[in-house]
Amino acid sequence: MVHTVSLANVEMKFSTTTAIKRMSLEVRQGEFFSILGPSGCGKTTLLRLISGFIQPSAGQIFLNGQDMTGVPANRRPTAMIFQSLALFPLMRVWENIAFGLEVQGMPRAQRRQEAERLLELIALPGFGERMPHELSGGQRQRVAIARALAIRPQVLLLDEPLSALDLKLRQHMRAELRDLQRKTGVTFIYITHDQSEALAMSDRIAVMNAGELQQTGTPLELYNQPQTPFVAEFIGETNMFSGKVLNACQNYALLEGPHGRFTGRHDGGLRPGMNARLYVRPEAFRLHQGETENRLSAVTSRFDFEGAFATAHAMSLSEAGGQAVQLSIPHRQLPEAPAIGSRFEAGFSREDAVVLADE
Repeated sequence: MVHTVSLANVEMKFSTTTAIKRMSLEVRQGEFFSILGPSGCGKTTLLRLISGFIQPSAGQIFLNGQDMTGVPANRRPTAMIFQSLALFPLMRVWENIAFGLEVQGMPRAQRRQEAERLLELIALPGFGERMPHELSGGQRQRVAIARALAIRPQVLLLDEPLSALDLKLRQHMRAELRDLQRKTGVTFIYITHDQSEALAMSDRIAVMNAGELQQTGTPLELYNQPQTPFVAEFIGETNMFSGKVLNACQNYALLEGPHGRFTGRHDGGLRPGMNARLYVRPEAFRLHQGETENRLSAVTSRFDFEGAFATAHAMSLSEAGGQAVQLSIPHRQLPEAPAIGSRFEAGFSREDAVVLADE
């Protein structure tokens, strides 16, 4: 496997603050790789380390197998797109795209030809003579990408470039970015705090929290097989039941807590008596499933109708008091959904639940 970017025990300290804590990470050639996490977790710092704008306090960064220690940003095979896009307002679109080529000394006619080729690539042919203020937000986004691609980087670094766009345009630009990445074959490293953005676009995702790498995997792996409570709770909607492990054998663990006994999958490391959490997705619940190994009684408090499905918000019933739970009910099953204020039974399979040691 060819790796475009490799981080080996990279650490970044600012005075007394450690922004990146001994991180090792590999990004494969030609993949759309996202770094996902809440604000302040170190995502942008990591991108600045890869780009060469800052140097790590410890560890090494390799680009295409070459150690980048001490190599400045302008000598690395990377290009970076910031949230602000930073298009030059007094330059025409084609001049913005060709700016990096001008810095490299390419003749004007050749620069114009390359800019036109990139305008075709980003589906903006004939826009070369326009000024940035004459473009929509999505069009300016594409021009910024074309300008970055003009210098033919091996790695394109994108720092939350869609954050300023409205929802519909963000959703459209996700598809545009993914399609553009596939067409060019350039390795994309994409920073975002938006989990739906990362899940929709990425080949693989690295989840970060408080400067630490929590887990790396495909969107499906992160959603179905979280390895830490943070990943389980950060990726998608989930229900969590806490308790103590009663039994852990083979691939399953039995958990007992104030809201009942539940069984779920686990990957090892659990022992009887340990504090743990069981996670189950809203869509894993089945109404009126009295025969499943995991069952609960609840009272419906609210329905959120979302077209293809509805989210039922309910309170579970137990001697210890209620706990808020969410269930996703497919559209075709809505006639069977319990009325608001009514009691119902629901269950889920042990295959659809994950038990993780409490942090």
